[in-house]
Amino acid sequence: MMEPQIDSLHARSPLLPDRHPTPDLFICDIVDAAPKGDMASMEHPVFSLATKPDLRARRYDHGDNWMEVKPSADGLATIHDRDILIYCISQLVHAMNQGRPLSQIVRFKGVELLKATNRMTNGRGYDLLKAALERLAGTRITTNILTGDKEITRGFGLIESFEIVRETRDGRMQEVEVKLSDWVFNAIQAKEVLTLHRDYFRLRRPIERRMYEIARKHCGRKQEWRISIGLLRKKCGSTSTSKEFKRLVRKVVDDDQATDHMPDYRVRLDERGGGDDDIVIF
Repeated sequence: MMEPQIDSLHARSPLLPDRHPTPDLFICDIVDAAPKGDMASMEHPVFSLATKPDLRARRYDHGDNWMEVKPSADGLATIHDRDILIYCISQLVHAMNQGRPLSQIVRFKGVELLKATNRMTNGRGYDLLKAALERLAGTRITTNILTGDKEITRGFGLIESFEIVRETRDGRMQEVEVKLSDWVFNAIQAKEVLTLHRDYFRLRRPIERRMYEIARKHCGRKQEWRISIGLLRKKCGSTSTSKEFKRLVRKVVDDDQATDHMPDYRVRLDERGGGDDDIVIF
């Protein structure tokens, strides 16, 4: 009884459908929250890859940088919750490029965010958006990682607060205000941002999104970039065993070889006898 379900799953496109097709390329600037000059923030696993509530506090150390991330009762902010930050940062970068003054408070219509990030615009889409806002505000971070050459010495949320300014008659959030943390806002002011491909929002699996972010940070204009699978696992913030993580990476590689679904980059796996020395190539 299980085999047809597995075959059906494998036949499914690795990408989510384009729910809101548009003729214009959606360009989205994302925060590169890192020491200026190091530009390593996309290496640091701020967001959980879990698809169920992740209630585990964690610490990440890399070189001289460290970060502690603690969940609220709703769990850690997930990599899909990051969509909200991406959208808010895009709005502020756009305003900055137009010479308009910046504010830590971003006001937007819920439906515009849902469409821009390829999310559902039905009732469930709004419910998921509210839950994501709760996790972003509830997840607390302590770190020595600088943004805009400034260190935030107190604990902070990825967003400091949010307010549903106006709702429709059926209770859907019509307008929302989000106050970004100083840590994120400092990065925007310092122009520590990178650009994401629109199809980032169509990647189904959390590991694919995280792999894309890491590649986006490191590849630049290089023809290829290599990383050991052990280090990739660390930078992804994966809690899977080494064996399971390699299986997940191999699935991404196999899908990309078959469908070329990963935005901007092709992905290969150079297996060197197993273990953490295997190399992932973008």
